[in-house]
Amino acid sequence: MIFEALFDCMDFTGWLLVSFVILVLADVVRNWKPHNFPPGPWAAPFLGNILTGLDFKTMAKLAQEYGPVFSLRKGSDRMVFITGHKMVKEALVNQLDCFADRPIVPLFHETFKGLGIALSNGYLWKKQRKFANTHLRYFGQGQKSLERNIEVESNFLSEAFKEEQGKPFNPHYIIVTAVSNIISSVLFGHRFEYSDQSFRRFLELDNEAVVLAGSPLTQLYDVFPSLLKHLPGPHQTVLGNYKQIMAFLKKQVEKHQEEWNPDDPRDFIDAYLVEMEKNKEDPQAGFNIETLLVCNLDLIEAGTESSATTLRWALVYMLHHPEIQEKVQAEIDRVVGQSRQPTMTDRPNMPYTDAVIHETQRIGNIVPMGFPKMANKDATVGGYFIPKGTPINTILASVLFDKNEWETPDIFNPEHFLDSEGQFRRREAFLPFSAGKRVCLGEHLAKMELFLLFTSLLQRFTFSPVPGEMPSLEGVNGFTYSPEEFRILAEPR
Repeated sequence: MIFEALFDCMDFTGWLLVSFVILVLADVVRNWKPHNFPPGPWAAPFLGNILTGLDFKTMAKLAQEYGPVFSLRKGSDRMVFITGHKMVKEALVNQLDCFADRPIVPLFHETFKGLGIALSNGYLWKKQRKFANTHLRYFGQGQKSLERNIEVESNFLSEAFKEEQGKPFNPHYIIVTAVSNIISSVLFGHRFEYSDQSFRRFLELDNEAVVLAGSPLTQLYDVFPSLLKHLPGPHQTVLGNYKQIMAFLKKQVEKHQEEWNPDDPRDFIDAYLVEMEKNKEDPQAGFNIETLLVCNLDLIEAGTESSATTLRWALVYMLHHPEIQEKVQAEIDRVVGQSRQPTMTDRPNMPYTDAVIHETQRIGNIVPMGFPKMANKDATVGGYFIPKGTPINTILASVLFDKNEWETPDIFNPEHFLDSEGQFRRREAFLPFSAGKRVCLGEHLAKMELFLLFTSLLQRFTFSPVPGEMPSLEGVNGFTYSPEEFRILAEPR
C-alpha cells in the first residue's frame, strides 16, 4: 500500500530524481575501491577524474599530496600512477613479471588493434618482439651495418645544414627526416631525399598525431570512445592521420611483395615476408600482412620520435649554454679531429660529450608519462594492492627529476654523469627508455644515433640563436615532450 501511494504521488521530476539517485548509487557500488588500493582524489560519479590533467607536472603535484603511488579514475576505469625512482624500480625491475602487459587504449587501438610490438600482449608480443629485436641487432652485419647507415645519414644531415648558408632556419624536419631515414633504411631498404614531399607529409602527419595524442581533449576519447567516435574533435585528426600513415606503409609493403626474392631478403619487410612463410602453421604468432604494417609503424615511430626530439633539445641547450658547446667541440677536436667522422669506438674516449648527451636525454624528458602498462597478475607496490587488469603508468619524468637521485635535477648539468676524475659514470635513475620487459626496443639504435649525429653536427658547425629568438626551455606537452618550434644559425667550423 505504501509503495502504491508513493507511486501515485510521484511526478515526472520525482521519477527523474529517483532514477538519478539509483544510477549514482550503482556507479558508487560498481566503482568501489578494492581494499588497500592506492589513494587518490575524489572521483565524480560517471566521470571520475576526467578534469585532472594527465601530464607530468600534474602527476608531480598529486604525488606530493597522495604519495608516490596513487590512483585516478577516468570514467569507470581506475588507473594507478607510480612515481619516483624507488617505486618505479620496484614495479618495473623488482617485479618485472607483474607489469608486462599493455591495456587497451581506445585511441591507439583503432590503428594498432593489439598487433605489432608496442601494444600487443602474450605469445604474439613475444614472437614479434623477438623477431624485431633479432633483425635490428643482427640483420646484415649487425651493429656495423647500423653504424654505417648512421654515418651516411650524418653526411646528408650536415649537407642540409650547410645549404642554409648560415642563415636562420628551423631544423625540425631536417632532423626528423635524417633520423627517420636511418630506421627507414632498415625497414624499407632505402632512405628518402629530404625534398621528398610524400615522405615529408608522412612525417608531418605522424608528428601532429603524437602532439595531439597528449592533449586533454584527445584523451577524452579513451574515456568515452563509443560516444566521441561520432563527434568532431582532435581525436578525429589523430585517427585520420593514422589512416594516411598506414596507407603510406601499405604501399611500401606492396612494392616489396612485387619484388620479393625469398632467397635474398634485403631489409626488415623482406625478412618478415620470409617469416610469414615459416609460420603459416602458427597463426597465433601473428605473422601476417596486417601485423607487418603495425610493426612497421611501431618501429618507425620508436626509431624516429625520441631520437629526433632529443637532438632538437640538444641544439636548444647548446644555444643556452655556449660554454658547454665549446667544451664538447674541444673534446671532439682532441679525440676525432676534422679529418674523419666520429665512430662508436670514440665514445669511451669522449666522456664529456657522452655526459652532455645523457643530460639532454634526462632533462629533455622525452616520454614523461612513460607508456601505459597493465598488471597481468595481482601485485603490491609501495604496500598498496594493485589487482590484475589494472592499468598503470610509471611516470619517467619523476625518475629523471627525482630530488633524491640528482644533485641539481632542474638544471642542465652534464656533471650528473661525470665522476670526480671527469670520467663518464652511469646512473641507476637514468631511465629515459623505461625498464623491465617493456624497455624500449630501439634503445640500442637510439644510443648510436644520438652519439654519432650529435658529435658529427658539433664537429662541423657552431650553433647560435637567431638574435632576439632564444628558444624556450618550456616544451610542448604531447604524447612526447618536445621543444617549441625554433630557428637557429649554423656556422660551419
